[in-house]
Amino acid sequence: MNRKKYIYIIIFLLLLTAAFGFKKISNNNEANLNETTLTQESIKTEDIKVTFVELGSVGCIPCDKMQPIMKEIAEEYKGQVKVVFHDVKTAEGKPYIKEFSIRAIPTQVFLDKDGNEYFRHLGFFAKDELIKVLKTQGVN
Repeated sequence: MNRKKYIYIIIFLLLLTAAFGFKKISNNNEANLNETTLTQESIKTEDIKVTFVELGSVGCIPCDKMQPIMKEIAEEYKGQVKVVFHDVKTAEGKPYIKEFSIRAIPTQVFLDKDGNEYFRHLGFFAKDELIKVLKTQGVN
């Protein structure tokens, strides 16, 4: 019985560690996608079909794995998709936790051309699956 108890405690601690991620020192080159303020004006443009908002934190393992995907999407779909990153563990990013009702990080929120949320995903989001979500709004 004691052995099961220790196994459950170890599993719990591992999950807790994974949930909060590991804090690491980083330079700002890692998150080149600058935080920007989302306003109706900044979202509504004729060419931008989707605003892809990534809410995460530098040092969170799944969040860090999303960084290259966000950069690729921003480059490959430039002019059609606006990519925005908010580090919700910073003073500047914390307000977005409430604004977007964040329960876990990373969270991806997809806004249509009018600024309305049409899709949300929690956790790491594979690029091919993410592209399918973009294509539902006419991104090609």
